[in-house]
Amino acid sequence: MDRPAPSARRAIAAATVGNALEFYDFVIYTFFAIQIGHAFFPAQGSYGSLMLSLATYGVGFVTRPIGGLIIGNYSDRAGRRAGMMLSFTLMGGCVITMALIPTYASIGIAAPILVVLTRMVMGFSLGGEVGPTTAYLLESASPRNRGVITAWQTGSQTIAVLLGGVAGLALSFVLTPAALDSYGWRIAFLAGAVTVPFGLWVRRGLPETLHRAEAAATSFSQAATRLGAAREHGRIIVLGLVVLAYGTISTYVRQYMTTFAQATLHMSSRPAFAVGVANGVAALAGVFYGAWLSDRIGRRPVMLWSNLAALLITYPVFLWIVEAHSPLALLGGIALLSAVSSVTFGTFYAALTESLPKRIRGGAVGTLYAVAVAVFGGTCQFAVTWLIHVTGNAMAPGWYLLVACAAAQVAIQMIPESAPVRRA
Repeated sequence: MDRPAPSARRAIAAATVGNALEFYDFVIYTFFAIQIGHAFFPAQGSYGSLMLSLATYGVGFVTRPIGGLIIGNYSDRAGRRAGMMLSFTLMGGCVITMALIPTYASIGIAAPILVVLTRMVMGFSLGGEVGPTTAYLLESASPRNRGVITAWQTGSQTIAVLLGGVAGLALSFVLTPAALDSYGWRIAFLAGAVTVPFGLWVRRGLPETLHRAEAAATSFSQAATRLGAAREHGRIIVLGLVVLAYGTISTYVRQYMTTFAQATLHMSSRPAFAVGVANGVAALAGVFYGAWLSDRIGRRPVMLWSNLAALLITYPVFLWIVEAHSPLALLGGIALLSAVSSVTFGTFYAALTESLPKRIRGGAVGTLYAVAVAVFGGTCQFAVTWLIHVTGNAMAPGWYLLVACAAAQVAIQMIPESAPVRRA
């Protein structure tokens, strides 16, 4: 693998610390959904408390498209660095706030209200994070290694999953179940917050990739120009939305396995949190293998064959997990599914971003991602929990994921090749 230039390495560090911290927040909320439900959403039964917790988690996705549109378009006008600084500053405040909100028992109804408001601001900042950072990574890379450099967008999310799993697993070893339920999840949030000063420092020193002269030259009737460019590239935008919908569902179903293991399979907290580690390690390997391969043989064949493989193994993997009902099946099955499906998304972000003109990349990628996550990510875990409850079938997550993967396979068939190695 080619060694990135110093400027690209700084871009990777800046994008990674921001994306990882923002996704770490959402991952930690997912992993500790049961405990957070107990703290802020008391109910007569564990199912009601969990559903209220997951519904609040979903509220954070409502504001993502707004953040994607506003901060993404801001980065297309003022620069990638300005957009990245804005989203990161908002996120840092939310992570700290989430860790410090008193429980329902302490301040009553004000507690869940503060949690909902914090999730909404976090959703806004995260919606605005993806577009500028993805555009910045692509624009910082040379044509021969765009896939690998841009893959740090997905890689940073995967690192967040891994770190969240490590944090949860470590806390489950050092704290009693009662302590984990009472304050362990707060420690996990605060652990992520320690990276905020470093993230602000490294992003402040980034060179700009959206050149000021270029931005000034296109400032007249800029909105009309961007709208026209979006219409011109409407096909790739629609296809990208379908693939992103599957990627979102895949990500949040796999993250849900921590809750699934405890609430549905009735496993202890240790194997439940360990699945986050297995998911993160396997996905990280898949992401960068797919990106490296796409720089050499093209984006399209990598996405086609890896997604087809994921489609073929999804049902058997979930059947194994549900029927075996063991930590080995849970960890091994999710690791396998994560590795295979992540190959597609190690490739996809470069394919989508380099298919769009520079003047709309930040806004288009950010808005597309935010809409996909808001519609499918925000509802995914709530919907899966509800489906398991009403059907009594623990295979519900597998069927949900299978339908999304099949839709993505159709969309990938129609995505044109964009890799420089193939276009040349």
